[in-house]
Amino acid sequence: MLASVFVVLGLTLHYQTLKNKELDNAITNLKNSSEELVNQIDSNYSNALMLNEIGQILNSNVNIDKILSEAVKILERRLDYDRGMIVLANNDKSELNFYKGFGYADEQFNLLKNSSFHLNKPESKGPFVISFREKKPILINDVNEIKTTLSPRSLKLMKKMGTTSFVCCPIIYETQSLGILAVDNIKTGRPLRQSDVNILMGIASQIGISINNARIYEAKDRQFQSALKTLAATIDARDSLTAGHSERVAEYAVGICNEIGLSEEYTKIIKIASLLHDYGKIGIDDSILKKKGLLTTQEYEEIKTHAEKTRNILDQFDFEGIYKDIPAIAGSHHEKLDGNGYPAGLKGDEIPLGAKIIGVADFFEAITSKRHYREAMPVNEAFDLLGKKSGKQFDEKIVSALTRYYNKNYLN
Repeated sequence: MLASVFVVLGLTLHYQTLKNKELDNAITNLKNSSEELVNQIDSNYSNALMLNEIGQILNSNVNIDKILSEAVKILERRLDYDRGMIVLANNDKSELNFYKGFGYADEQFNLLKNSSFHLNKPESKGPFVISFREKKPILINDVNEIKTTLSPRSLKLMKKMGTTSFVCCPIIYETQSLGILAVDNIKTGRPLRQSDVNILMGIASQIGISINNARIYEAKDRQFQSALKTLAATIDARDSLTAGHSERVAEYAVGICNEIGLSEEYTKIIKIASLLHDYGKIGIDDSILKKKGLLTTQEYEEIKTHAEKTRNILDQFDFEGIYKDIPAIAGSHHEKLDGNGYPAGLKGDEIPLGAKIIGVADFFEAITSKRHYREAMPVNEAFDLLGKKSGKQFDEKIVSALTRYYNKNYLN
């Protein structure tokens, strides 16, 4: 009986040990699974935050070049890839062309810039072309697996680029393919996984939305600019001698902005204000505008009203955002530093910078062009006259900027 008791106790102890071991294993597995789940949740949360950040950054830009530049910066800074690139389809979708990238050597950058991927050839079966056509991502961890499907040209390009594995994702807006986002690892050798595809597809989607928004904005901006040029032309067209005046003033004004180093945004404002600076002349009678002799005092006073008329008319356009100051800028282009200008007799810093720029450009264009009451002034004499008025009526830096611009673009 004693032996039987020991056997039973032994079996019980063995069973309990096994049970405890199983329980420990279960607890360990549960712990590991919980940690993996927490890590996955953290990763998903981080990716969601990153995609949100990317969306905000990309959608804050309305210029495609800036959008793509920001996209590759984010890829390089936030994700674990050695290299990456963005290629976009041209207008007729006959080929894909390189736009932006990171991580490539200079020689490789030059190679990519001079390469294109044909979309209009049925025999083209490269991964970029297939991904673009089928709107599906492609993950390759060994390019040897697809060697037989590649053209000699594609194989040669991959060899020169040193590509061994890659992920390429279509950049899509709604149902339309716009380009390809691709990454690879050649230094770290980290294998590419489905998780990489998932995050890159999210980024590619944000890029697609931003590109589409930028293209809509660019189309509207082209229409806007075209309408402004048409408005400006209606004034210039009233007199063959002044035809093209507003566009030439705008050209000089933009040149001044570039010489001074003003922002692209402010330069655009100045360009628009330049095109419309004389729009108030629509309210001046032709008998005064086209008079061949000198104007009487009364007629000159009537001419001077065009500046205020310009502002009043442009105020009705309801310019918004960065364009809201256009009426004030355009309507002040005849103000002078010494306060002897019109319509408000503003002095010095009271005059908007844009108005000072247009004032110099307008004066120079006017005196170097033929008018009914005088011949065009030679350029050297015009600059001498500007020099005499510099610091008194016109800003010295602006006069100097116009001189530099003109010498670079017209005398060299």
